[in-house]
Amino acid sequence: MTPDSIEPAAPGTDASDVSPWSIRAEGFDESRLGRRESVFNLSNGHVGWRGNLDEGDPSAEPGSFLNGVHELHPMPYAEPGYGYPARGQAVVNVTDGKIIRLFVDDDPFDVRRGRLHFHEQQLDLRDGVLRRRTRWTSPSGSTVTVESERLVSLTHRSVAAIRYTVTAHDHPVAIAVQSELVANEPLPSVHPDPRVQDALDPAFAAVGHHTQGDSATLVHRTRESGIHVAVCMDHETSGDAGHVELRTEVSDDLARTTIRAELAPGAGLTLIKYVGHEDASRVSVPALRDRAEEAVADARRVGWDGLAAEQRATLDRFWHRADVVVDGDDRLQQAIRFALFQVFQSSARLEGRSVPGKGLTGTGYAGHTFWDSEGFVLPALTYLHPGAVRTALQWRHDILPDARARALELHLEGAAFPWRTIDGRESSGYWPAGTAAFHNNAAIAAAVCRYVRATGDVEFERDAGAEILIETSRLWASLGRWDADGGFHIDGVTGPDEYSALADDNVYTNLSARENLFAGVAVARRHPDVARRLEVTEADLETWTRAAEAMTIAYDAELGVHPQSAGFTRHARWDFEATRPDQYPLQEHFPYVDLYRKQVVKQADLVLALYTSCDAFTLEEKARNFAYYEALTVRDSSLSACVQSIIAAEVGHLDLALDYLDEASGIDLADTQGDTADGLHIASLAGTWSAIVAGLGGMRETDRGLRFAPRLPAALQRVCFRLTFRGALLEVDVAADGARYTLLEGESCTFRHFDEEIVLAAGESVTRTSPAPPVLGPVPRQPPSREPKPR
Repeated sequence: MTPDSIEPAAPGTDASDVSPWSIRAEGFDESRLGRRESVFNLSNGHVGWRGNLDEGDPSAEPGSFLNGVHELHPMPYAEPGYGYPARGQAVVNVTDGKIIRLFVDDDPFDVRRGRLHFHEQQLDLRDGVLRRRTRWTSPSGSTVTVESERLVSLTHRSVAAIRYTVTAHDHPVAIAVQSELVANEPLPSVHPDPRVQDALDPAFAAVGHHTQGDSATLVHRTRESGIHVAVCMDHETSGDAGHVELRTEVSDDLARTTIRAELAPGAGLTLIKYVGHEDASRVSVPALRDRAEEAVADARRVGWDGLAAEQRATLDRFWHRADVVVDGDDRLQQAIRFALFQVFQSSARLEGRSVPGKGLTGTGYAGHTFWDSEGFVLPALTYLHPGAVRTALQWRHDILPDARARALELHLEGAAFPWRTIDGRESSGYWPAGTAAFHNNAAIAAAVCRYVRATGDVEFERDAGAEILIETSRLWASLGRWDADGGFHIDGVTGPDEYSALADDNVYTNLSARENLFAGVAVARRHPDVARRLEVTEADLETWTRAAEAMTIAYDAELGVHPQSAGFTRHARWDFEATRPDQYPLQEHFPYVDLYRKQVVKQADLVLALYTSCDAFTLEEKARNFAYYEALTVRDSSLSACVQSIIAAEVGHLDLALDYLDEASGIDLADTQGDTADGLHIASLAGTWSAIVAGLGGMRETDRGLRFAPRLPAALQRVCFRLTFRGALLEVDVAADGARYTLLEGESCTFRHFDEEIVLAAGESVTRTSPAPPVLGPVPRQPPSREPKPR
């Protein structure tokens, strides 16, 4: 073996166990580094650290993010046009406090050099800690064991910490540990136009740097968006090392504390590093610096053991209310807990922001927030961590001025929330299909209604929710048109399926808009003072009611199904037989102008309506629609499988529901789309919970109340989940023949098991059998090569 080669710990070097409470990877494979960095990320919704190696190199993508910190860049267009956003927004790396470099007898520790005896990383889902353990022999023959633990605090909003231990193996060694803050680390290219990349690299201008003892702080400002960021670090050392020396030096973009020590065989040095992160646009630089330094001082007072204990206690409380138990599939059990952990940590300390499409796990989607948050993430959090939902919806209320301005720009009334954004302004490179995706406004409105129903938070509804519902109702009323027969139509929109665009009467959009309009009328009646303040007239309410009642819902009587949009079922079907497996996703191999004219579906659209507007369809209609669209849906989107799983379960195809659940749950752990390196798919991970609870558990929650229709596929023996509704913690334990319902907390809870109403008092438990699933036709087929992906 040559000095620069690596001896893998095990064949494959990315072997992973199937522990129910952790994710573990052994060995080292640089080709999979980006995927590991995403999977092993830590976050609290404000601070996000990718799972980079401690020494910072090698790295697929350095990642240290603060929610909302971004830079502006020009939006290049071949031809300008009215309404085109002039500037884009992109997430940028803030000052990176993860880095701890190690030198062993003057050899830099690098997993690509010397001899790597073993290397293991483990993400503990109960402790909220990323652990790493490795033994390495340097090219010159010195051997050390390195162990590290890392956390991003779920209780201290600005704090992250690392405990890093180096132990000499069988010979004395001299070590140097360099703990760093590094600013302006380059990001991967986000756009082929060099004008965009030049605006983002470097993103920050230095404002100031400070040292005090072994503490250092760097303060920077984004050059265009004007956001100030302060990052501070401080240290503690312990162990039985001899002759320990510390020295701290700082410059504009680098702060470094160097610890030198002599280690006898078996002796070790432990470094604890505390990092504080703060950002603001309208706070003075001294105040911002004080905040970061106080966060670190507070973390030092608590200490590593205290931070770790708080982390475990926070997660214990979360798991008590949110855990899902699966008997019969160890990989699914691990995957659902991983999904829940990631959804929770992406939202634990949002405080004035929402959940971006990738959370804080990578630069995918340029860090933007989409409708994914309200459409997929918030539905799960409503019943698991409702405080985060309130925060995310409050952020939508905060950006209403921008949404009103965008509506005016589009010659519409009310508020038009952006298709993609970081700070509230539209940041989607003008793509008519995206601008026309108005359904995101209805998803936001639905999230408001769901949250208020599930929590009874009338104060939020009055202070923020009502205004969102009223302004989005105004939008729909101005967007639609009346026909000669009194029907109301919404033309030229894009539904969730991005392989169809600028269509008339998209069924999902129209049903969602109808519910939005009814909700706008109802909230204006409940809060007349808010309605008066917003100048809502009785004529407005009458118009919204008439539009909702007259909303056109397309139906193809000949086929007995609902067309995705008007005329969709008359389009030519895509030639699936002539499409090779390597030509998916279709958008990368065929022009949109071809996709738009054919019956081919990127992601569940009409099928999503079967779930979100569940009372608008009979069970037989759901079965026919599901079978029809299964043959057209290619799932080139991560948002599809979870929805298809829910409806497959409802119409009795339980094995197919499990197949789709498997696919959704493996979106990142199995990297089924090959893009996990860009960041995790937070919406799909949240959808995994929905596929279990709304799919196998059959949960629906509407104005008519809470209902369950639980059934299991033969491959699973048991699924048990918990959710909170109106302050009551309900456990639903589903077996092959029925379910047991237990009220764990709260005075009472009313719900239905299929069509039977059940009222549980505190501590009560009831068991009910489930009827056999309906037989509504054969199991539908998917397009060739587009069957659910095996894990």
